[in-house]
Amino acid sequence: MDTFFLLFNMGGTEVFLVVFAVLLLFGGKKIPELMRGIGKGVREFNTAKDSLKSEIEEGMREPKKESTAETK
Repeated sequence: MDTFFLLFNMGGTEVFLVVFAVLLLFGGKKIPELMRGIGKGVREFNTAKDSLKSEIEEGMREPKKESTAETK
């Protein structure tokens, strides 16, 4: 648990360095395309997650069907 906080406990200088590195690597024109792609991926993930959740909830609501062999 301690390593989780160490990884994401960044100050202003670290954030600046990360933003600067991203600007150097991708350039100012590629960043909007990169963010658009990330947004599209997150949207597709959330859609799939919600679809799976609704299918599971629907399956839980359906009454259990007992086979005819058990009732005889």
